[in-house]
Amino acid sequence: MRLRFVESLNELEPAAWDALTGQDDPFVEHAFLHTLERSGSVGPGTGWEPTHATVWDGDALVGALPLYLKDQSYGEYIFDWGWADAAHRAGIRYYPKLMSMVPFTPATGRRFLVAEGADRDTVVAELLRGARELAEQVGVSSIHLNFLTDEERKMAADHGFLSRRTMQFHWHAEGDATFDDYLKRFRSSMRKKTRKERRVVAESGLEVRALSGADLSPDVWETMRRFYRDTCMRKGAIPYLTNRFFDLAADSLGDRAVIVMAMDPEQGGEPVAASLAFEKGTHLYGRYWGCSEDHEMLHFELCYYQLIERAITEGMDRFEAGAQGTHKLRRGLMPVPIHSAHWLAHPALAEAVSEFVVHEAMATERQIEALADHGPFRRDGD
Repeated sequence: MRLRFVESLNELEPAAWDALTGQDDPFVEHAFLHTLERSGSVGPGTGWEPTHATVWDGDALVGALPLYLKDQSYGEYIFDWGWADAAHRAGIRYYPKLMSMVPFTPATGRRFLVAEGADRDTVVAELLRGARELAEQVGVSSIHLNFLTDEERKMAADHGFLSRRTMQFHWHAEGDATFDDYLKRFRSSMRKKTRKERRVVAESGLEVRALSGADLSPDVWETMRRFYRDTCMRKGAIPYLTNRFFDLAADSLGDRAVIVMAMDPEQGGEPVAASLAFEKGTHLYGRYWGCSEDHEMLHFELCYYQLIERAITEGMDRFEAGAQGTHKLRRGLMPVPIHSAHWLAHPALAEAVSEFVVHEAMATERQIEALADHGPFRRDGD
């Protein structure tokens, strides 16, 4: 097998890369990652320099690890600012570092991309060996593998990576045929609150539509771009996606994107709010939201209820709604562990982090158990 690093997915055939990506993750596909590169959302000046590891068997691409050289910790959602601060105070250089994840995308998915029929253990070992060699050559402080599957976390641990556990809120299918069936599993008080929230939107006069495929015209993407930028400005957040990303998405991402849009008939059907999600196979991922007007309960409708209803109707088994947000809990998105793996070059820093992640994992587990008791679903005896 032969290891090769590439600085752009433009160097690889899309079909060869996509053959590695599996059935349920739209973000590790060539189209999404390449759109980030082509749009300038990652690359020079962004703090995310692509340096993807690939493994070849002769002329065949059999493995890949999406990998970025970083000089900061923005856009990761598994936070290591405390580690960087501790390193700085100890006189240890923390940046640059190597990061494996989809930039700005807090979604669990495969990082070790391996061709069907290839020996997975062998390919993964080669990818991680290459990442370690690159780390030594470049002089980085650490390698981070974020939003791993549990299987991948265990594989990374076998290669000397520290396991870290954090938390998000996800919806998982439980065999419901309709949204009403879903609500029947709620406690009575929570079911009434949810129906009231949806009724407020239904009676607002707004038209709500889920757009996908051919319905995602350049004008729709332009509206989503405008809402995205407005949300970033309101929250004082960094707009990681460039304007060009939305221009390119109209051609490259239409088969994976879902935009739930609210329009006002009294304004000639003018869009007043929208959410952007991506889907593949049995998984649905909510990503961005924005609005030009404030309407009561509209955020919950577009970002959660519409997408949960879509997941039920389409027979999907998981919906992820992004990072953080305990308000998701009472809408039926329950706390789940999120896995990452980390290798640190400096022995003292590695020892300190190894102690930290053990205590953090125990605290996270207690938090998950406590929050689960406050979910909307009926308990035994209700």
